[in-house]
Amino acid sequence: MIPELGYFALILALGMALIQAIFPLLGIWRDKMSWIVLAKPVALGQFLFLVLSFFCLIYAFVTDDFSVAYVAQNSNTQLPLLYKVAAVWGAHEGSVLLWVTILGFWTALVAVFSKKIPLQMHARVLAVLGFISSGFLLFLITTSSPFRRLLLNTPAQGIDLNPLLQDPGLASHPPMLYMGYVGFSVAFAFAIAALLTNKVDAAWARWMRPWTIAAWCFLTLGITLGSWWAYRVLGWGGWWFWDPVENASFLPWLAGTALIHSLLVTEKRGSFKSWTLLLAICVFSLSLVGTFLVRSGVLVSVHAFANDPARGKFLLLFLAVVIGCGLLLYALRAPFIKGGSYFSLLSRETFLLANNVLLIVAMTTILLGTLYPLIIDALGLGNISVGPPYFNAVFVPLMIPLLFLMGVGPLCYWREMNLKVLLMRLLYPAIIAVFLSLLLLLMTTDKIPVMVFIGLALACWVILVTVKSMLLKGWPLSFNHIGMALAHIGIAVCVIGITMTSYYKLERDVRMQPGDITTVGAYDFKFMGLTNLQGPNYTGLIADFQVTHKDQFVTLLHAQKRLYTAQQIPDTRAAIDAGIFRDLYVALGDPLNNNAWAVRIYYKPFVRWIWWGGLLMVLGGICALKNSISKRYIN
Repeated sequence: MIPELGYFALILALGMALIQAIFPLLGIWRDKMSWIVLAKPVALGQFLFLVLSFFCLIYAFVTDDFSVAYVAQNSNTQLPLLYKVAAVWGAHEGSVLLWVTILGFWTALVAVFSKKIPLQMHARVLAVLGFISSGFLLFLITTSSPFRRLLLNTPAQGIDLNPLLQDPGLASHPPMLYMGYVGFSVAFAFAIAALLTNKVDAAWARWMRPWTIAAWCFLTLGITLGSWWAYRVLGWGGWWFWDPVENASFLPWLAGTALIHSLLVTEKRGSFKSWTLLLAICVFSLSLVGTFLVRSGVLVSVHAFANDPARGKFLLLFLAVVIGCGLLLYALRAPFIKGGSYFSLLSRETFLLANNVLLIVAMTTILLGTLYPLIIDALGLGNISVGPPYFNAVFVPLMIPLLFLMGVGPLCYWREMNLKVLLMRLLYPAIIAVFLSLLLLLMTTDKIPVMVFIGLALACWVILVTVKSMLLKGWPLSFNHIGMALAHIGIAVCVIGITMTSYYKLERDVRMQPGDITTVGAYDFKFMGLTNLQGPNYTGLIADFQVTHKDQFVTLLHAQKRLYTAQQIPDTRAAIDAGIFRDLYVALGDPLNNNAWAVRIYYKPFVRWIWWGGLLMVLGGICALKNSISKRYIN
């Protein structure tokens, strides 16, 4: 009965969503206050039914109800409790239910924490969110129900969750990523509501900005956790592979970053109004494109779900309706939106605009590289692959001027800046940045590649200029300024990590027997031997590697080779010695003859700085969010 209750709750949630989408707009049109105020309680009711449905699915997993097809396919009696819960969103149907539940959560937040928004604007925003919920609930109920029963051949123990997903990262990465994806629906709803009223001003930007920042924080955290998970679990020692599904999350992040900066200008100076509206439509559209790529079956990836053409057609149609209606409304209304105040060529507005243009160009090049193979294949023109060489070639050159502009913008005045004053503010940070980057390179290597020097110099430049902007601002600093500083420094830290690990990483694929020693960089790795491994739902071997540096003991690494018993699927778990300035990474491969094993060993300098930079960005977003909430908007 519990699965049927969950399915019935979805149907009730759909009814609530349809009422939420239709009646508030009709109430505004016919001036019926009772229909307008219906938006809030119906939004809360929809969320409660979604939560009920979600917990019904969790209950089915925890109690091993293998009469439910989705549970039977993605769980097992031996699966630890943590992964039984995480398996709820470990495949297509459950991940869509999580998506819709999170959308209901964002909708409920907007319904409750929007007391300073005019009632009609509030009703329009909730109506747009109700329309989006209706589409996804229809998709879930008609093509992707996680509550479908198995009438025959019910398995006794279940098939099991994909071993790659049996990791704590699965319990955190998808929910955070979806919180970001779905959170941008609020920005989209505010944009559509503004276009319906043809009223875009500083107050509208203040209402919209905290929701945009919150979604951006979650998406940044989700991408960071996903990169960390891939590094730890996939066994190839990389943090980003330009996989199409990885790109699907990066695209709305780039557009969302541009949107946050554009909203700042709209709020402070009343400019960029049309640009802000277009970005709000664009960022959620990219979230929908990412959802289509992952859940339509057009991609084959460790991250991707679903292979049912009906699901792809439904998502493609819904995507076309949402994006098409949003862009059509923008085309009809945007020409009538009044422009903002004057600003000169040398001003903060100009540098923020240039920053946004570079972000959107970068986003477009990645979108093209991601979709082009799919378009060529759909047209029957053959199969091609667009991989890291393309993305690195087009993305990295765009980041160089972007980092430069990140340093210049904070030191500029709004509206107009004196060139001589600006050059004097930039001179000393530039000199110190060049000196620091050269010093760091000379301390670590005798070779100074041009791209490494440029990357380090720009990262140091961003940090120094950001610190200088804080000093010029004076104490006490607002949370908004602290948030900007932390986010910019986080990007610089991330750039340092990417630059150093990309150019100075060392790796060796070797054949090793117990007792063999392999040298990678300044470290010696001795294969000490193998011991048996017994896990809750797997068996395997542990390979011990003693690491020394100049004959001094460093650490003992324990790489694992697992065999998950339910499906007899092998899996590799790398052993990592993490440090501030380097990681030592060992992955055990396949057995060879004469008691030997294939072993992969990495030396990864500064790799942790990539994720620390991501966390700094999130912290900066939280500070900016606190400023938006406490001073302007919610409650």
